[in-house]
Amino acid sequence: MIEVNELTKRYGGTTAVDGLSFTVRPGHVTGFLGPNGAGKSTTLRIVLGLNDPTGGSVTVDGRRFRDRPRGLRHVGALLDAHDVHGGRTARTHLYVLARSNRIPRRRADEVLEEVGLAGASRRRISGFSLGMKQRLGIAAALLGDPPVLLFDEPLNGLDPEGVTWLRGLLRRLAGEGRTVLVSSHLMSEMENTVDHLVVIGRGSLIAAESLAGFAARGTRPSVTVRTPDLTAFTELLTGEGARVLQQGPDTLTVTGLDADRIGELALRHRVLLHELTARNASLEEAFMELTADSVGHVAGADR
Repeated sequence: MIEVNELTKRYGGTTAVDGLSFTVRPGHVTGFLGPNGAGKSTTLRIVLGLNDPTGGSVTVDGRRFRDRPRGLRHVGALLDAHDVHGGRTARTHLYVLARSNRIPRRRADEVLEEVGLAGASRRRISGFSLGMKQRLGIAAALLGDPPVLLFDEPLNGLDPEGVTWLRGLLRRLAGEGRTVLVSSHLMSEMENTVDHLVVIGRGSLIAAESLAGFAARGTRPSVTVRTPDLTAFTELLTGEGARVLQQGPDTLTVTGLDADRIGELALRHRVLLHELTARNASLEEAFMELTADSVGHVAGADR
């Protein structure tokens, strides 16, 4: 379990993390989300003891990471796939990590096989694609078979097969009772991978809850309706308290009434429907809405 308590980090006059508190529990894939500059990478570096906090504390299973002699056997992490010695082979890179953490060398070959790099283990890392470097970084995180795992943007550079593989890996690791924290800006993949979220903005906590709970706090669920009786049905739905927006010559977006109720009204008043589709709020919509005040850089067309 990772516990962040009133964490603060300042760089001169800039506050990167501001009184941040949250808990990441084992058995779940927890997504760590926030706009650029929200303080995600700084927080992960403090968890791993790479930066010192200005105030507050971070513990992993009750102790600071620096106080744990087991290193990669307790916490595995991928922060930057490019942060490797390009002149080494993949196997040598992992052998060095294994030796410095008192991990058997055979474990390096096992994780290379697990991430799909066994056939490239004798190649120099400088010739690896970004996707291959990501796999190597994941192999390094898995090397010590740790109970706690941190991944910062692990999906970058992965092809569709790699994304599917990683999604299954993260779920399996959490299913084994490990603590898994994943930072990413790819909302669609987070929606398909995580079950809990920690969302921050400008270094402060915005939400720490289930994926479904967070999405429900964003844009309201809606229903898409297609009918040739557009005007009459719009008046009927509005009279029932719904909010109706016309999206095309025969298409409405309806909020305030669920699909079952809309279908009942259409049947009772003999309104022909060509489509009746319930649409739940997406993670991306909720994220954009709830972090709107925390975005530091906005493109001119979106102002």
